[in-house]
Amino acid sequence: MWLVRPAQPGDLNDILDIAGGQGPRMSSTLPKKQDALSSKIDQSIRSFTGTNKPDEPKRFLFVLEDTRTGKVQGVSGIDARAGNGQPFYNYRQDALIHASHELGVSRRVEVLYPSHALTDHTLLCSFAIRSDLRGTDAFELLSRARMLFIASHRSLFTDKVVVEIQGVQTQDGEVPFWDSLGRHFFNMDFETADQYSGLLSKTFIAELMPPNPIYVTLLSQAAQDALGQPHSQTQATYELLQREGFRAGCYLDIFDAGPVLEARTDALRSVVTSHPKTLHASSTDDGETCLICGGEGGDFRSTLTPLAESLKDEVKVSPKTWEYLGLSSGDTVRVTPL
Repeated sequence: MWLVRPAQPGDLNDILDIAGGQGPRMSSTLPKKQDALSSKIDQSIRSFTGTNKPDEPKRFLFVLEDTRTGKVQGVSGIDARAGNGQPFYNYRQDALIHASHELGVSRRVEVLYPSHALTDHTLLCSFAIRSDLRGTDAFELLSRARMLFIASHRSLFTDKVVVEIQGVQTQDGEVPFWDSLGRHFFNMDFETADQYSGLLSKTFIAELMPPNPIYVTLLSQAAQDALGQPHSQTQATYELLQREGFRAGCYLDIFDAGPVLEARTDALRSVVTSHPKTLHASSTDDGETCLICGGEGGDFRSTLTPLAESLKDEVKVSPKTWEYLGLSSGDTVRVTPL
């Protein structure tokens, strides 16, 4: 059985294995260094329990546990406010019209503008899962459990949710957009810059990136072709988020030009289709398999289970599901179709 729950200090080594197992071609806001990851877990625990200092950002880290073995097989996160008190940088893709009346010439030119307009929107982040679980029900649970947490703790989050999708990278590890633009200003490879982005505040981006608009036609053809395109290994994530209601807008990742997806929080599929129900017992495992969650803050748990619904806003699930959710008869849960 699969269970999504808040990350705990004892999960550190499993999470490090997952972060390291993503391979050099997959980036993540998940730190790959023990001290940084330990600090992230501690901050997440304070966020779940509401013990943050007044000026400390709320950042939530979830794990996917295989209850048969107790091993963590995936990680996902939510930053309540993108940027966490610092500017959250992207490029905004737009166009300029260059025209000359004397020459009778008019041309539309694509331009990238540095922007931090998405700062303070809720951000989905830190998604990493064992490669053999991509596209499975466990994969969907790990991603969508975050939306159920948002629905159950709505006051903690903003009216818009955004998520960055990793951009194009070649089999040789080259990142066309970075190689054509960012490398010239940062004097470091993509992987190093990406790690700094996850470990440090992003003020270094403002300090090193050119503040002026970037004319797309001056980039290499490979970089132009990469604009707004997802990494081949993120296709399952991209499609799942689209089903959730996310759409690509005009913003691109500052490093690899991957698409930034946006959605209204209250229009997310898992928010709209999930409803509070009263929990009761069932002696069988019959019924439609659904996502179910319960528990407040640090007691939050989510899993997949067959359930039967009544006309009285009640659901019946097996006692084993009760056990994993840490709930009992009469408690309130939130349910949504798989």
